[in-house]
Amino acid sequence: MATPLTDQEKRKQISIRGIVGVENVAELKKGFNRHLHFTLVKDRNIATTRDYYFALAHTVRDHLVGRWIRTQQFYYEADPKRVYYLSLEFYMGRALQNTMINLGLQNACDEAIYQLGLDMEELEEVEEDAGLGNGGLGRLAACFLDSMATLGLAAYGYGIRYEYGIFNQKIRDGWQVEEADDWLRHGNPWEKARPEYMLPVHFYGHVEETRDGPKWVNTQVVLAMPYDTPIPGYMNNTVNTMRLWSARAPNDFNLKDFNVGDYIQAVLDRNLAENISRVLYPNDNFFEGKELRLKQEYFVVAATLQDIIRRYKTTKKGVPGRTCFESFPDKVSLRDKVIRFVPPLQAWDLTRRTFAYTNHTILPEALERWPVELLEKLLPRHLQIIYQINQAHLDKIAALFPKDMDKLRRMSLIEEDGCKRVNMAHLCIVGSHAVNGVAEIHSNIIKTKIFKDFSDLEPGKFQNKTNGITPRRWLLLCNPGLAELIAEVIGEDYVKDLSQLKKLNDFVDDVAFIRDVSKVKQDNKLKFAQYLEKEYRVKINPSSMFDVHVKRIHEYKRQLLNCLHIIAAPGYHMAKMIIKLITSVADVVNTDPVVGNKLKVIFLENYRVSLAEKVIPATDLSQQISTAGTEASGTGNMKFMLNGALTIGTMDGANVEMAEEAGEENLFIFGMRVEDVAEMDKKGYDAMLYYKKIPELKEVMDQIASGFFSPKNPELFKDLTNMLFKHDRFKVFADFEDYLKSQEKVNNLFQNPVEWTKMVIKNIAATGKFSSDRTIAEYATEVWGVKPTDLKIPPPNEPREAIEETVKALKKM
Repeated sequence: MATPLTDQEKRKQISIRGIVGVENVAELKKGFNRHLHFTLVKDRNIATTRDYYFALAHTVRDHLVGRWIRTQQFYYEADPKRVYYLSLEFYMGRALQNTMINLGLQNACDEAIYQLGLDMEELEEVEEDAGLGNGGLGRLAACFLDSMATLGLAAYGYGIRYEYGIFNQKIRDGWQVEEADDWLRHGNPWEKARPEYMLPVHFYGHVEETRDGPKWVNTQVVLAMPYDTPIPGYMNNTVNTMRLWSARAPNDFNLKDFNVGDYIQAVLDRNLAENISRVLYPNDNFFEGKELRLKQEYFVVAATLQDIIRRYKTTKKGVPGRTCFESFPDKVSLRDKVIRFVPPLQAWDLTRRTFAYTNHTILPEALERWPVELLEKLLPRHLQIIYQINQAHLDKIAALFPKDMDKLRRMSLIEEDGCKRVNMAHLCIVGSHAVNGVAEIHSNIIKTKIFKDFSDLEPGKFQNKTNGITPRRWLLLCNPGLAELIAEVIGEDYVKDLSQLKKLNDFVDDVAFIRDVSKVKQDNKLKFAQYLEKEYRVKINPSSMFDVHVKRIHEYKRQLLNCLHIIAAPGYHMAKMIIKLITSVADVVNTDPVVGNKLKVIFLENYRVSLAEKVIPATDLSQQISTAGTEASGTGNMKFMLNGALTIGTMDGANVEMAEEAGEENLFIFGMRVEDVAEMDKKGYDAMLYYKKIPELKEVMDQIASGFFSPKNPELFKDLTNMLFKHDRFKVFADFEDYLKSQEKVNNLFQNPVEWTKMVIKNIAATGKFSSDRTIAEYATEVWGVKPTDLKIPPPNEPREAIEETVKALKKM
């Protein structure tokens, strides 16, 4: 067994939250007071808590700016290959605490704020979540930006600066009500507008044939205004950039109307252009073929590519600017969730060598298929190019499979069944040099089922890159007690190399470590219980099991399976009915005098990154119960595992790899496997068989159908029960019995706290694979053709010559 660090060794360590030096604290206090006075124009007599937050944010940002500029100077001198990550969603959450941690300022800031007589937690709570994403996909993009900066990659995130992010969810009488997320109403101290880099994006118009070829004319122009946000790496002085585009109407927009006196209408019409960046679509697992959505997609890609080309052409003084695009793929790697821009046909080879495509969903309803009619109206020249690409692609397929018309139909970029549509996933595959899924099981399904024809044709193109999470936000920030405890026994290097957590296996039987891990969890639970009592007025027993199911509401996530078990022991109608059922069950359970304090059901409204940071460290049991073969990966499962929760789940998404890493015996695995689901699909799924066979299930369903949970409206859940019996694609009843048995195993183990905590330690020790640092390192070396580095960029207080020395060192590596 490894020996824990001695007290003397611990004292020698720098805390993973940074040094508290007298000079540091004094400088931070001085910066805070300067910003309160000069930036916010307030004094301590009239300043509000929000003013104090802004003063602190600007003070911390001061420490970013020098490093941000220095990073761009370094990239200018080194001229590395750059990685561009395009995403319609970046679910960043709050920036203040994350920035303090990555710059090593957390403890010094805590001390400075304490000396100023203020409460750090209160200030942190003022910050709005940057909710520019729906869930896992947008949060993954945020974790990846953190890892790319931490690994020293010259990387840029590109997206849309939505004026309104994911809606604020309120629950009224058990029903979901959506409210606008006006996250910018108080301003955003972390962004910098860059009007000097504003770019035009064209829509509508028509194509004219000229002697020089087709010309896209009479277009409507929308300007893309960039806003830059700094993305700091962890303790390496690298600060990368996320550039978000905001739509602006040009000054001459419709001013022809002014000539006839309708100046007011001309100004009002500007809103039509600016609507492009107004609001985030509130779903990422259901495709809505709306014109505004297509505009958003083209807007971000068209603006970004112009920006990338401008940067590609710009070289340092004394080096001729690039005019030839042949070396473009050597200097640029583009990663897009779905590639939606197609340059002229002659540049197609260049496109394939530059782009890589990541698929994030198995669900057919989430894959985009744009109506040809809409594309012809909005992007007429692009549709022509897509037809040309498709013709060349089909000619190639026909030459290889001359008599297989069915294969031609299956692999075409244009679907002809009913409404003509462009299959965007097919376009992505044809237009990329690499295609990947986001967990082993997902990548295998892509290769053998969803895109089998394409995989058979180019097997080397298809890869797997299992998702990951950043340990900076999802351990250091949200669970400092556990983070410090781990550092005490294995050192602090795990923060940048999560695989070192396997050293914790040496402490599985260490009585003191078991006690300390258990205490950290209990402290987190107590804190969260206090939060629930304050925010929800529900008192829960901190010693009870905190059994948490965090997912967007969708049938494949099977919140219903969990809900049915409770009874036994935005976007669309069915999701709202599921929420209503959960809240109705809660109303009955939480006021039942017999059940008392043994069971409480709480629906956490408006789930967001900042709420996740509270609930995840307090969780004992994490529910990951999707139907096998429907969840691409999941990242919530990884966050819970890293924070000491045990998993009850199906063999789906990344659960499969979590079970491989920790040992299946250290998770509560239940239910059908992918092959079982496939077999059931062949023979047919009959929900009634399970209803008749399983007494608990029959009782549960009869209670719901009888109006037990909705006495004022007994028919309220008719649609829901109808779906479960007649057209449940996700086979809730088929896994119900096994789920009950697995829950029984959970209950038995929870009654033995020492054995439970031993299993917790084994799980934490097995989370090394699920760092987004590992994911990004794999993308970098196997897809993007760039090399991670642990070289530190010289800090701003060192002379400019230090950059040249670092560039030389980089080139020797």
